[in-house]
Amino acid sequence: MIAFFSKWLTANHLTTLRVALVPFIYAGMVVGKDEHWILFSSWLIFVFACLTDYWDGVLARHQGQATKLGKLLDPVADKILIGSLLVLLVAMGRAPALLTVLLISREFIINGLRSIAAAEGVVISASSGGKIKTISQMFAVGFLIIHYPTIGIPCHEVGVILLWISTAISLWSGYNYVAAYYLALPDK
Repeated sequence: MIAFFSKWLTANHLTTLRVALVPFIYAGMVVGKDEHWILFSSWLIFVFACLTDYWDGVLARHQGQATKLGKLLDPVADKILIGSLLVLLVAMGRAPALLTVLLISREFIINGLRSIAAAEGVVISASSGGKIKTISQMFAVGFLIIHYPTIGIPCHEVGVILLWISTAISLWSGYNYVAAYYLALPDK
């Protein structure tokens, strides 16, 4: 099946699609803020966008085309997807502002640190903690998009708990990046 899709798609197409879906998710959440079926439709689009994060990696490995552009775009697409929806969820009163500020601040700090490290010739490679952070944020945002109790699951409450857990994971992985940076510095 991968071979079939790889004739027409590249990993960068899927990464770009992830960003292109954000306005549709956003619009569905704003227009359908009190309509469960519209929120559920927005959630389905969100899940599809999240799955492109996995599929673009599979496709890049299958095609043997891990490009520099793809390495840049993939984490940026994740940040646009999660960050923009978290800001909207705060505006809608569905996500704690403190956690959103911590999560977005962590992203700025780590991106800045990685830029400084790169300028110094130090490579801080992505860790499994960063991937766990992204996945946990995706689950938290997904539950917060649905918001209303669904099939017996209190989605809002589960989403807030997952966002707390995600924030803890994010801060832990951020600490690991900072520690990796200082360990990689040459002695002066």
